[in-house]
Amino acid sequence: MTIDHRIIFNEAKDYIFITLGLILYAFAWGLFLLPYEIVTGGVTGMAAIIFYAIQIPIQDSYFVINAVLLALALKILGFKFLMKTIYAIFMLSFFLWAVQEFMPVDETGAYVKILGEGQDFMSLLIGCTMTGTSLAIVFMNNGSTGGTDIIAASVNKYYNVSLGQVLIAVDLCIIGSCLFIPQFGDGFSRVHKVVFGLCTMVVENFMLDYVMNARRESVQFMIFSKKYQEIANAIATDMDHGVTILDGHGWYTGQEMKILCILAKKRESTTIFRLIKMIDPNAFVSQSSVIGVYGEGFDNIKVKLPKNHPAQTKPK
Repeated sequence: MTIDHRIIFNEAKDYIFITLGLILYAFAWGLFLLPYEIVTGGVTGMAAIIFYAIQIPIQDSYFVINAVLLALALKILGFKFLMKTIYAIFMLSFFLWAVQEFMPVDETGAYVKILGEGQDFMSLLIGCTMTGTSLAIVFMNNGSTGGTDIIAASVNKYYNVSLGQVLIAVDLCIIGSCLFIPQFGDGFSRVHKVVFGLCTMVVENFMLDYVMNARRESVQFMIFSKKYQEIANAIATDMDHGVTILDGHGWYTGQEMKILCILAKKRESTTIFRLIKMIDPNAFVSQSSVIGVYGEGFDNIKVKLPKNHPAQTKPK
C-alpha cells in the first residue's frame, strides 16, 4: 500500500468510526436520556434543556448553536481543524432527528420510558455509559462533536487554561441553568435535575477516559531465558518491535545472564507470550502494567518547555 493510499484508507477509517460513534451517541440520547428528561453538559445538553423547556426539536437547536460556534471559531482554528467537526455536527443532527422519528410515543405524545417509570438513575447510567463510549470512539478517530470542544479549543489557543478546565466550567453553567427553568417544576425538582446532570458528567467522563486509556494501556515484560537471542529475534522480526537486552547476575546460581526488557501495548501481550512459549516454554516472564510510556511508537511527551530552551528554537 503506497503512502497516498494509506492516507486515504486512514481518513476513510476515521470517518467510518466517527459515524458509528455518532449513531451510538444519538441512540443513547433518544432511548435513555430524552424520555427521562435527563440533562447533560455540552451543546447536546443545552439543546435538550431547550427541548424540555419550549419543545424546540433537539436536533434543530443543536445544529443552530453549533453553526454559530463554528462561524466564530473558523477564523481562530482554521478550516482544516474543523472539517471532521463540521461533518460530525451535520451527521449527529441527522441521527438525532432520525432516532426521535422512530422513538415510540404514548397517547399524550410523550416518549415512552423504555425502562419504566421511576428508573431515571438506571437510565442515566446506561445512557451516559453509551454516550461516553461513543465520544471516546469519535475522539480516538481524530473527530469531535463540536460544541463546547470548539469553545475549549478557542480559549486554549489564547489563554493558558486547559481544555478540561474550560469544558467543566461550561458544562457546570449549562447544567446549573436548570435552576432557572420553571418547566422543571418547583425548587426541589430543579435541584434534582442539577444533581442528575452532575452525575451524567461523572459517568460520561469516566467512560470516556476508561475507553481511551484502555486502548493506550501499556505493559512491561522482563524475560529471563537462555534462548534470549531467538526470542528477541522473533519479537523484533514478527512484531517489528524494539527489544532491550540487560545484563543480569543470578544471586543463587552466581551465573551471568541476559534479560530482555520489552515495552508494548497491552493488546500485544498475547502475541508476545505465544512467541516466548514457542521458543522456550520454560522461560521466566514477568509482566507488569505501566502508568505511561512516552516516545516513538507510544504517546508523545506533552509538557511545555521554557521559551528560551534550545529545543524550542527552530534551526535556521
